[in-house]
Amino acid sequence: MEIILREDVQHLGRAGDVVKVKDGYARNYLLPKGLAYPATEANKKRITFEAARIAKQRAAEKSVAETEAASLAAVQLTFVVKVGEEDKLYGSVTASDIQRKLEETGIHVDKRKVDLPEPIHELGEFRVGIKIHPDVRPEILVTVVKE
Repeated sequence: MEIILREDVQHLGRAGDVVKVKDGYARNYLLPKGLAYPATEANKKRITFEAARIAKQRAAEKSVAETEAASLAAVQLTFVVKVGEEDKLYGSVTASDIQRKLEETGIHVDKRKVDLPEPIHELGEFRVGIKIHPDVRPEILVTVVKE
């Protein structure tokens, strides 16, 4: 079944996209939740008129993300941790630790937005990305030093 997305749906598409999905997924999830509507000719015409509004909204979101990225790019976090023999950490530095440290500096970021594939288990400097927007991904400098 072809549908037109009204909102961004993860792993499917962005608002305004015409996508083909299985009938059950459309009827039982997307349409009742108001995330999409059927791709009829009338709805396709309607989406062309809404395209300008959607483009304007996306541009505004991106500009807000870019200003936020500029403030994040200058951030440097330092973690003082206990180490054992051969400079092995007792534990690790995780995404939630980075999120908590950012909160202390006054920057509010969801821990799921911290792009840390695996926890940091060693001393040194690391570049960690923050996913604020699909097109904007600033990196912060995380330094792990021993106590």
